[in-house]
Amino acid sequence: MQIPFSKYHGTGNDFILIDQREHTYLHLDDQRTIEHLCTRHFGIGADGLMLLQQKPGFDFEMIYFNSDGRESSMCGNGGRCIVAFAHRLGVFEQNCRFWAIDGIHEAVIQNSWVELKMREVQAIQTFSDDYFLNTGSPHYVQFVENLETIDLVEEGRKIRYSKDFQPDGTNVNFVKVNDQFIEVATYERGVEDETLSCGTGVVASVIASYLKHKNSMDVAVQTKGGNLKVRFQKDGNLFTNVWLCGSTQFVFAGEINV
Repeated sequence: MQIPFSKYHGTGNDFILIDQREHTYLHLDDQRTIEHLCTRHFGIGADGLMLLQQKPGFDFEMIYFNSDGRESSMCGNGGRCIVAFAHRLGVFEQNCRFWAIDGIHEAVIQNSWVELKMREVQAIQTFSDDYFLNTGSPHYVQFVENLETIDLVEEGRKIRYSKDFQPDGTNVNFVKVNDQFIEVATYERGVEDETLSCGTGVVASVIASYLKHKNSMDVAVQTKGGNLKVRFQKDGNLFTNVWLCGSTQFVFAGEINV
């Protein structure tokens, strides 16, 4: 079977995108095929794969898989990329409303810049000086003095598989706070490695940074793959009107035989 696809990245977080509005190429149980497509040496290569599907009442539905082939929780950079993909396909003009695993999302696109409204955030846990919260995906946030001296994969893996977060595990973010911005490095479950950027992780890091340092509600973020912005409002213990903003990039399109 020939599958047409497009490749996008959002600040280095890269994805395979497949339009399934008219034809079904992949199903939820096609784990081995999806894992193969995401494998960098033998497939297309990506941090994850997304299906764009019809959804009554919405512009489209986003179905997201990690590179291990399993359907996963919300992906912020993936959400921004699928918005750019849908826009390229002519699904909408500038504003859209779509359905994902964590519910309804809104987005606005201007050229390659995509602003994505994320879910509201509450029920934040503290672990000593660290934070655990769900921004569409579960994230553990740890503040550090220097990102360069951390063995991110080893330290991230310890927390990801900690008994505190079983059975599903968690993503892990290491954050350095600077005067005008924060730096974020992320270990992603399902990829089981560091990724160049993680949208839900960036949102979690910004909210945790606000709680710890009482900094701005409109924050610039530097990741290894590029820069993002997060803005939000706070209503008591609830973080609302949360937006993840940044550029997206169409990389290439093609067909692959599976």
